[in-house]
Amino acid sequence: MNKLAISTSSFDVSHNIALRHLQEKGIHIAENSHKRKLTEDEVIALLGEDTVGMIAGVEPLTERVFSCARSLKVISRCGSGLDSVDLGAAKRHGIKVLNTPEAPAQAVAELSLALIMAALRKVCQTDKLVRAGQWPRAQGGLLAAQKVGIVGLGRVGSRVARLCRAFEAQVVAHDTYVKEVPSGIEGVKLTPFETLIAEADIISLHLTYDADTHHLLNEKAFARMKPGAIVINTARGGLIDEAALADALNSGRLGGAAMDVFEQEPYHGPLLQCDNAILTSHIGSLAKESRQRMELEAAENLVRGLIEVGVVEKG
Repeated sequence: MNKLAISTSSFDVSHNIALRHLQEKGIHIAENSHKRKLTEDEVIALLGEDTVGMIAGVEPLTERVFSCARSLKVISRCGSGLDSVDLGAAKRHGIKVLNTPEAPAQAVAELSLALIMAALRKVCQTDKLVRAGQWPRAQGGLLAAQKVGIVGLGRVGSRVARLCRAFEAQVVAHDTYVKEVPSGIEGVKLTPFETLIAEADIISLHLTYDADTHHLLNEKAFARMKPGAIVINTARGGLIDEAALADALNSGRLGGAAMDVFEQEPYHGPLLQCDNAILTSHIGSLAKESRQRMELEAAENLVRGLIEVGVVEKG
């Protein structure tokens, strides 16, 4: 019997038409019982040797995983990033890799804006003090008065730029692969990365993670930032040296940070002790409407891929 595996920490199989159709054809679906990001060994155990298709989260899909999953033909990422997948190894093993880049973009962009606003107005810090019986009168800042630096002007970064412009903020952007501002984004200026981090009041990351972008924001980068700058990361955890960020926050060099992604998840590092850091649990795509669309697209991609490799018949 052919088997499908779903490694994401949550997935609504019962309301997914494409997956229900496969179940009716006798295909078994194995789900992630840990309800968190899986380790390499746990992925191998979930896949076994009889899984032909997989709906993947952000767990490591490596050469070792593919060598053990001998029947695997199609991986459909429930999300946009593919940095957790060894694409070279997948190609060598003849595994088709698909993703859903558009579905989560609006949700991640809106969370980015929410984190920017919360950090500017010190919402989380104030809430904590009020619950402790205090009545703080903390003074925040207006988004309209800030220069926002967007690093990565793709699907998410472009949306964040538009949202910030709607609040009348000044927006500058850097993207290695973009030579001119995409249409539909008015008033955004492209600038070199070094200039952006030196001049922006808020720096928001929206780029992919790879060897070239590992710890893009590190001790040296934080030292070049404006005193009191705010750092936002809803992209990938490896983009930031988290220990250096904690030092910059604790020293008062930076005014705040908001992180939805971390190098190791669940996160247990030094940022937990920083009162001026907002930490969320990789919830960027977890808006109901976005998640529904993402899951449906991931399942449809999987079925289409299985048809193309001849594992499932069309119709």
